[in-house]
Amino acid sequence: MNWLKSANKIVVTCVLIGCTSIGVQAQQTFEDYKKEYPDFNEVVLLDYQGYDISIENKKLKIIQNTSFESMILSENGIHNNEETFTYSELVKLLEYDAFSVINTNGKDKKIKVTQSTEKNSSSSSVFFDDIKERQLIFPHLEKGAKKVYNYKREFVDPFLLHKYMFIGGYPIKNATFEVKTDKNVNIGFKIFNDPNNTIQFKKTEVKGKMVYTWTLKNVKAFKFESNGPGVLHTAPHIDIYVKDYTINDKKTIVLDDVSLLHKYYQGFVNNLNKKECIDLKKITEEITKDKTSDEEKIKSIFYWVKDNIKYVAFENGYEGFIPREADLVFERKFGDCKDMANIIVSMSEYANIKDVNLCWIGTREIPYSYSELATPAVDNHMIAAYKKGEDYIFLDATDRETRYGLPTSFIQGKEALINNGKEFKIVKVPVIDAKKNQVDDIVKVQIKDGKLIGKGKMEFNGFNRSMTLMQIGDASGKTRFEMIKSLVLKGNNKFNLNSFTEENIGNRDLPYNVNYDFELDNYLIKVEKELYLNPYLHKVFEKNPIQKDRVTGYDFEIVSFFNSEYEFEIPTNYKVKYIPKNFTLDNELLKVNAVFTESNNKILVKYTFEVKKLVIEPSDFQLWDDSIKKMKSNYSETLILTEK
Repeated sequence: MNWLKSANKIVVTCVLIGCTSIGVQAQQTFEDYKKEYPDFNEVVLLDYQGYDISIENKKLKIIQNTSFESMILSENGIHNNEETFTYSELVKLLEYDAFSVINTNGKDKKIKVTQSTEKNSSSSSVFFDDIKERQLIFPHLEKGAKKVYNYKREFVDPFLLHKYMFIGGYPIKNATFEVKTDKNVNIGFKIFNDPNNTIQFKKTEVKGKMVYTWTLKNVKAFKFESNGPGVLHTAPHIDIYVKDYTINDKKTIVLDDVSLLHKYYQGFVNNLNKKECIDLKKITEEITKDKTSDEEKIKSIFYWVKDNIKYVAFENGYEGFIPREADLVFERKFGDCKDMANIIVSMSEYANIKDVNLCWIGTREIPYSYSELATPAVDNHMIAAYKKGEDYIFLDATDRETRYGLPTSFIQGKEALINNGKEFKIVKVPVIDAKKNQVDDIVKVQIKDGKLIGKGKMEFNGFNRSMTLMQIGDASGKTRFEMIKSLVLKGNNKFNLNSFTEENIGNRDLPYNVNYDFELDNYLIKVEKELYLNPYLHKVFEKNPIQKDRVTGYDFEIVSFFNSEYEFEIPTNYKVKYIPKNFTLDNELLKVNAVFTESNNKILVKYTFEVKKLVIEPSDFQLWDDSIKKMKSNYSETLILTEK
């Protein structure tokens, strides 16, 4: 089959159903596009994706066609000569074609892409970690040249259709998504992040097929920002799924509600661990023999898996859904999230612990609930859950440091689909309270020879404990010293960490502590008989992390509570002239308190700072900025000592 002819058929179809075709777009010249997009190196002229869902040979067949065309607008744009697309065992690549188009003496000339390589994708999706990525290198690019590629894929499983995103790193003149189905195939779809209904929808019948078309023209370049909640939270996109299809008057139900999704998932796990693993059972009995309660037993199992099974994200085809047998995971000593969840459940059965089950769940980058979208698109992770009375303890062993009783930070607030044979339950994972993630910094300071000489202790709890230790990792020597220094840094770049010790690194149930002593030079200001000292040795959010031009929400990952207590010893030849006033700020985003007291020739500063929301939305930005300004104004307060 000639792929170019196939691609041309796609464009003709677009014309028939009202889309802008490549031919129509060609009426605009390079100068027109350059004038329209002066700040961009490239513009996408067409981004088209279409599904053809039909019944062939008494089977459901799903073919996806994709066409892409862009134009280079600047010298810098010439360097962007690479495009990629993906495929896998479950989404098979059938054919592709790619070429550059350059204009020579007023005529377009096609130059075929000959440099093409296949590599493993860096995707971290639970379902598609076996994705292959096809890399295309476009030759002879110049200003006004075009990059064109088309490819065709076949979806093996009707449960696994992809979403379509109306976004890109460059402006898009025409973004079109199309689904063609036989009349005996019913589909469902859900549009997200299009509050003003800007995506145009049309449903028609063409040659006996139902044609659904969604088009968005003149799409602005999407701004990808750090610490965002995830592109799916803001970008306009469509999720589609097959509801059912009929062959010879027999209807096959695919997806439409949570019970059907669970039934699909259950088919991958209902035959697990049927054969007893003697060695795994022996290990389980050994690590639980001295435990007197089920909770003590499941906790020891959970920690054993964290310490002995290495997390490796890898899947191929349906292995992306099916956990490997517990005995294989035990033998290999590594596995992905599903494998780690499954070995926890298997060991719990050996220890005769009831109510430990597998769970499917989506990480926080996925915005959907099961009521909004009951398809595999809602999930990208798998864990175990232990029912303790009426509550659930979520057991995610992929994060080595997180203690028992806490979920991993990236599933907070998400719904878990808990498996229990033919039954299931949807339970929301809690957002861990800021006080459980508390960081304490207790410091005693003396003033000697114009320097601050101090001893401190930092204590990290909850997620702040696990995140800090994950960041430090196995660093040693000078590298670890510098990491600890940045952790306890005070005042300015004249901070000198003399020494430190650490506590409870290997005990997840206790806070991680750093004891340290330091010197801080060039921090005090002496004017005649007066000594000026800023009492805020560490200014939380002195630099606003949310920039003025930000358009997407800011994700903190966790809510935190910071408690700083500074004890300043007043030199014997000085007395206090001025102590800053107490400060309070409390709104739905932040709670800040600063209290100053003088006692026994010492000044005590207690400063607390609580972040209340996981994600600061754009609607919160003004309040956030106002709050930061008030805090920064308070940071400028100065403690004044004067000679006696």
